[in-house]
Amino acid sequence: MIKPGIPQGTRDFTSAVVLKRLYILNTIRRHFEVTGYEPLETPAMELLETLTGKYGDEGDQLIFKILNNGLSDAANIEKAQAGFQKILEGKNSEDITSRALRYDLTIPFARYVAMNRGTLHFPFKRYQMQPVWRADRPQKGRYREFTQCDADVVGSNSLWNEVELVHLYRNTFDTLGLKDAEITLNNRKLLAALALKCGAASMLTSITIAIDKLDKIGIDKVMESLKESGLTSEQVQTIHTYLSISGSNREKINQISNLLQGIHEAEKGIEELEFILNRVPDHYVHLDFKLARGLDYYTGTIYEVKAPQTVKMGSIGGGGRYDNLTGLFGVEGISGVGISFGVDRIYDVMDTLNLFPNDLNTNLKVLFFNMGDEESVHAFEICTAVQQSGIPSMLFPDSVKLDKQFKYAQKRNIPYIVIVGSEEVIHKKVVIKHLNTGNQYTLNANELISHLQNQIK
Repeated sequence: MIKPGIPQGTRDFTSAVVLKRLYILNTIRRHFEVTGYEPLETPAMELLETLTGKYGDEGDQLIFKILNNGLSDAANIEKAQAGFQKILEGKNSEDITSRALRYDLTIPFARYVAMNRGTLHFPFKRYQMQPVWRADRPQKGRYREFTQCDADVVGSNSLWNEVELVHLYRNTFDTLGLKDAEITLNNRKLLAALALKCGAASMLTSITIAIDKLDKIGIDKVMESLKESGLTSEQVQTIHTYLSISGSNREKINQISNLLQGIHEAEKGIEELEFILNRVPDHYVHLDFKLARGLDYYTGTIYEVKAPQTVKMGSIGGGGRYDNLTGLFGVEGISGVGISFGVDRIYDVMDTLNLFPNDLNTNLKVLFFNMGDEESVHAFEICTAVQQSGIPSMLFPDSVKLDKQFKYAQKRNIPYIVIVGSEEVIHKKVVIKHLNTGNQYTLNANELISHLQNQIK
């Protein structure tokens, strides 16, 4: 006997949960489409070479690799053994694996653009809502299988795209009831300028990775990590000064300008941030120079959305500008910028704050009772007409006691039951009971649909 179970870091979703998730997904989708983004889907699997080397060393370790078929065949055993030895040494072997589950939606999108650039209209605006997989340590708000919702625009260098994405974030979270979700901005050019200021341009990735862990481990341990990576005490102090910048958006701009004065990368990054700040309401965004976004492909503005402070959840969205992501696939000069919504974390936040509409669990509106063989024939005919009118309904499939059918309606929160007994069949009537009020009516069968339509608005 097999004990039922699922892999760690994955979940089953009940119908109640699915309906709530669909509420989030459909809200995000509406905002994507009203802003001019069109849908795209890519395969769950990508070639391993497509994904590796794009997320930094730590990200590469979290990619779920798929074993090749036929490894146990007698002819392949020696190759498989040699391949596994290479993997144990930290290398990859195509004899063992050449495919992987996608880690995010951005790299597959870049691959798609590189493959189809001749048929796309630029700027190309796409949204994508699909699951991704990461071999991470499962914990609350962090799963091994989760859904991402991305919006990206490629083929345009205009900073108006960044402005639009701020509005897209703000409008979507406001619609979901998350008005206190905080959109934070930084620019990777400032991090590059910081590395130059320290005289450690070659250590930009190490500095970025360390800063990205600030919220998790605290500033003291970040400073220790930077020292261990080879930076001097003076260099670490410069970074500490950078991370200590605070105040209003304008005050932060002034402080960063003074700290990184004379560095071209810093001037460009500040210019890009000011373009956005001058075109969105003051309360929409907050500058946070501690924001790093550990992914290597970001080159300009970076975004992160933090959950309301009343819920300890961390980031519920993020993204940024990547100037030459398709260059990884031999196609130079196609810039892009995009954002992502963390659906699973958004769900947890909304569930904690009780933000879901109360009527999401009442998808099925009408239950027709099964009163016997002949009666069910007439009930099914009427039920079909009700369904065709667009009202969700069903006939209880089994002829069982009425009490059992009542309990079924109550457990599924079905607001209306319809009874077609022998007398109703003869007189072409139906009995409808409103379970929420207890009111009961006898109607002509041809009046049922209009009655339900008046009730369900």
